[in-house]
Amino acid sequence: MRLNYQHLRSFWVVARNESLTRGALELHLTPQTVSGQLKLLEQELGTKLFRRAGRGLAITAAGEVVFRFAEEIFGLGRELVETLAGGSVGRQLRMRVGVVDVLPKLVAQHLLAPATRLSEPVRLICSEAPAEELLADLALHKLDVVLSDVPIPPWVKIQAFNHPLGESGIVFMGEARLAAEHRADFPNSLHGAPVLLPMDGTALRSSLEQWFDRVGVQPRVVGEFEDSALMKSFGQEGLGLFPATSVIEDEVISQYRVERVGPAEGVVERFFAISIERRVRHAGVAAICEAARSEMFAGR
Repeated sequence: MRLNYQHLRSFWVVARNESLTRGALELHLTPQTVSGQLKLLEQELGTKLFRRAGRGLAITAAGEVVFRFAEEIFGLGRELVETLAGGSVGRQLRMRVGVVDVLPKLVAQHLLAPATRLSEPVRLICSEAPAEELLADLALHKLDVVLSDVPIPPWVKIQAFNHPLGESGIVFMGEARLAAEHRADFPNSLHGAPVLLPMDGTALRSSLEQWFDRVGVQPRVVGEFEDSALMKSFGQEGLGLFPATSVIEDEVISQYRVERVGPAEGVVERFFAISIERRVRHAGVAAICEAARSEMFAGR
């Protein structure tokens, strides 16, 4: 099959404008001509790219996939022109990363750092959202990788692969006065103590609830957070003790000016890179996986 790139461009412009008429105007063609090109492209690809929605058009799931590839193709064309015009022969490698919203921001920063140190320049394009939303984008080729604290849930039916990066323990921290009050008899000192926790339903929250039961304590939950950075900010102000990933313990202490209270023995937080490739080929994603296993989580 030979792909007609003129037809692909017409599709890309119509999809971007969300209108056959507006797309035809941008292309300086009649709507009838563009409509014919779209039909030919659908025949070439063997799939419907648009469906009728009232008086307009709505893009199909297959059309979404084609649109993302078209974005890359014509984006590279723009970069080629800009590169040659600027007298440079290099170009940036794009890396589209989805970060699950409950993932600690400092952990995500550490995981992504190796991709920025490649000999080939990398442009990071990061988005943050719940896991299922990011996995849907991954399936549509909108993302190259998803960084998550859990593997692909069994109820999410997409063809993707988990790449374990490593795991870390959990330590409780707090503002200096609050930390000093609860350090001596930890973890028994957590009974009745004010704590800040991740939102109910997250993997870490579930692990912590089980740990509380095992050690026989019932803390007083004064705040629940989707954003771990916001949780640490409230902890910095003395609202309550909070859990932190031990692999970034030093950075948390330095950045938020808090102190260590004690470890949640047996509680671990796991991290995964999820991609549509069984064998990672993207240089940036490969750098993340290799550095996480050999450096960040080595020996843990």
